[in-house]
Amino acid sequence: MPDIFEILKVIFIGIVQGITEWLPVSSTGHMILADEFVKLNVTEAFLEMFLVVIQFGSILAVLVLYFHKLNPFSPKKTAAEKGETLTLWGKVIVGVLPAAVIGLLFDDLLNEIFYNPATVTITLIVYGVLFILLENRNKKLSPKINELSELSYKTALSIGLFQLLSLIPGTSRSGSTILGAMLIGSSRFVAAEYSFFLAIPVMCGASLLKVVKFFLDNTLAGGEIVILAIGMIVAFLVSVFAIKFLMGYIKKHDFKAFGYYRIILGIVVALYFIFC
Repeated sequence: MPDIFEILKVIFIGIVQGITEWLPVSSTGHMILADEFVKLNVTEAFLEMFLVVIQFGSILAVLVLYFHKLNPFSPKKTAAEKGETLTLWGKVIVGVLPAAVIGLLFDDLLNEIFYNPATVTITLIVYGVLFILLENRNKKLSPKINELSELSYKTALSIGLFQLLSLIPGTSRSGSTILGAMLIGSSRFVAAEYSFFLAIPVMCGASLLKVVKFFLDNTLAGGEIVILAIGMIVAFLVSVFAIKFLMGYIKKHDFKAFGYYRIILGIVVALYFIFC
């Protein structure tokens, strides 16, 4: 069993994961900083797997909050509504394909090349600036897509191509998909919801891949099972609040605050690794 200090560390990491996974601020950037200050007493192989698999807790939050909307077999839905839900899942699958294919083929290579403080710093700042510029542009424009049902398969694939950018650490999966969706005419609300739904197969697949890779060369100790379970539970609970916050926030505000936050965080990450 892990001691109380290890459990507190896991809770902290779960909180960071649950908040930053859904807000367009880069969970990777935060995890890099968190790992500098909160060192879990685990093997490097387990830590790599843990930081990905606790994201499954975050995905459960989406499935719980949007269960009715995502359930094509709900007895409360009409035949037409069930068809619309199946169509939505089709658009999610189309949007996932680019990142799924490239991620499976080049996951290790991309991590080896780009998983470092310099890349994370650059992507945090660059996409922060892009959020601000995009919101300034959108002040003069009205969104063309205001409902998920208005999202075409072609648009879904285009957003999926933007999601490829998130394979570079620090970009933010939600950040890249939200930016892409808004750039091609989606409202903030549609962009955020579709980003959540895209995350379901992407993060489930990533979690499964990391688990398989881990068990090919390692075994899971009892204490590690506890750490994994606590991390996932905390990430789930915090994600519920983070998703509700974001969807409420964007009804009245734009994404510029997140852009400024990313720029500040990028500077903090750069200064930390330059001087520490």
